[in-house]
Amino acid sequence: MPKAKFKLQTCGFIGPARAESVAVLRELAEAKKPGQILIAAGCMSQRYGAAMIEEVPGLDGIIGTRRWMDIVDLVGRLRERPYPEPIFHLPDRDVTSDEWRVARLSSPVTRHPRNASAYLKIADGCRRPCAFCAIPLIKGTAVSRLPEAIVAEAVKLQSLGVRELILIAQDTTDYGHDLGTKDGLADLLDRLVAAAPGIDWIRIMYAYPGYVTDRLIDTMARHPQIAHYLDMPLQHGHPMTLRRMRRPANVDWVHRTIERMRAAMPDLAIRTTFLLGYPGETEEEFQTLLDFAAELKFDRVGCFTFSFEPGTESEALGDPIPLEVKEERRARLMEQQQRISLERNQAQVGKTLKVLVEGNNDGLSLGRSYRDAPEIDGMVIVEGDLPVGEIVPVRISGAMAYDLTGDGGGEGEDGGDVRELKETGK
Repeated sequence: MPKAKFKLQTCGFIGPARAESVAVLRELAEAKKPGQILIAAGCMSQRYGAAMIEEVPGLDGIIGTRRWMDIVDLVGRLRERPYPEPIFHLPDRDVTSDEWRVARLSSPVTRHPRNASAYLKIADGCRRPCAFCAIPLIKGTAVSRLPEAIVAEAVKLQSLGVRELILIAQDTTDYGHDLGTKDGLADLLDRLVAAAPGIDWIRIMYAYPGYVTDRLIDTMARHPQIAHYLDMPLQHGHPMTLRRMRRPANVDWVHRTIERMRAAMPDLAIRTTFLLGYPGETEEEFQTLLDFAAELKFDRVGCFTFSFEPGTESEALGDPIPLEVKEERRARLMEQQQRISLERNQAQVGKTLKVLVEGNNDGLSLGRSYRDAPEIDGMVIVEGDLPVGEIVPVRISGAMAYDLTGDGGGEGEDGGDVRELKETGK
């Protein structure tokens, strides 16, 4: 009988994520039985390496982010080791596009039968200079997957019944730069739409400000398969704060680009993220951010407080803003955004939205519209037990700050309604 193994994917991005990773690793180590193997993988492993043994003595192996496809070889070495010492697999050499293609396609693609969404990574690493971010230290520079490999994986996911592809990278808008292509993300989207017409939604996450081009906007607007949704972390709304962060500081560009996007896609849903309490942030700068968010009325907003990260460019700035000030600013921003989110949601009442059903129980179903990325955005709560894994039309009857409610009476493209879909299962 094969021995059991545990692999925990760790996060080394910010302090709270590292603490959570260590807590779970310790819990697994304490529960480990004879013959079981515990491997720490991912960002924290890459960044801290062998030092993790001091915090989690029960680890058997450590593998980082730059040669993650070597996991099978590592497990084999752990099985054959003559003495119970941890094995560290942390080479400095980055994965190449060719190696990534082979590694990704050598293993079968699977999904949970009740989950009709799948994440599709198009690149890894980052070449942006953000002063607060440790990702380049952990992941290295940006490496794009070859488009043929991405398309092949999308076709495989389509054959498994996946309805939604979520494109991810540290910076999706930088896709293809290392391959010598311009507007690489737009080109990739054209290829995905043509190769996988059975995918209903293609969702773009982690776009970088300043790199949302006119070509990308046109591509999103032209293809019905591409969700009219964009996640674009802006981090702040005051130019001086953004310059200290070493982020794009042209706030006028943000206004102009969002105006162009909304003109091309009037139903566009925009998600962004803000970082509060960065060293030097004054009350005046924070108020500018509040005004910025109030004017642009983002559909979804995530908000984080600054975490001091050794090794980043911002290390020299320290962490001078007290935690209570950061939290107070965060509360004010989210209170404002709650009102904006409610207003944006109320505008959906009376409309019929397509909803990807993710679960049902006791006469209620839960799903998401194109406006909602899984796990981070809202839900649509619908009366009735709708078919899980299907996309059905739902008439929106009510709105809350983050979620919508529906009566399940919307008409589909073929004139059918939710009741018919429920009865036939189609």
